[in-house]
Amino acid sequence: MNKESRLQQVMALIDAENREDPNQEQADGQSWPREYLYSRRMSEKLAEFVPDAAELLQIACRAQHIRRWSIPRASYPMDRAGYKQWRTELAKFHGDLTAQLMARVGYDEGDQQRIKDLLLKKQLKRDPQVQALEDVICLVFIHYYLEDFATRHSEEKLIDIIRKTWGKMSPDGHAAALQIPLSSEIQALVGKALQG
Repeated sequence: MNKESRLQQVMALIDAENREDPNQEQADGQSWPREYLYSRRMSEKLAEFVPDAAELLQIACRAQHIRRWSIPRASYPMDRAGYKQWRTELAKFHGDLTAQLMARVGYDEGDQQRIKDLLLKKQLKRDPQVQALEDVICLVFIHYYLEDFATRHSEEKLIDIIRKTWGKMSPDGHAAALQIPLSSEIQALVGKALQG
């Protein structure tokens, strides 16, 4: 019997952490721990977008929101500065926790530091793997979360979010995004956002 690879082991550890999410989301006729579902969607989208993705990029995608519920948005000021601080603290937390899990299954310090850099989005637009991770994050948002997001925000806010999302993506990411099936209302919003 084959011993599980380090990659399989660390993915299982990440999944175990995310299965503890007390928040549930409905999908495919069943209820899922929210961040576990998100992590699976990230891995599936990465497999579509970068079929030959490097091992560390696979880990970073699966760990993008690891235990995200542990640091609630409401624990920071509800302004732009508070939002940025929350996002930075989350990214650091995700990187540190993932590095600890990687150490348990034998990844060296160099690999652990690389995961932290990926999850902190260091060198976005210059590092192809950081860019691929950002593209996958944006593709998952557009595919699975934009429709729901649209029910809770004004058209002006949505157009701004779509523009910001688009601005973070590569040309390959844009091409993949345009293949995602969206409702006619959301397609119209995307069209407006991209004309501006």
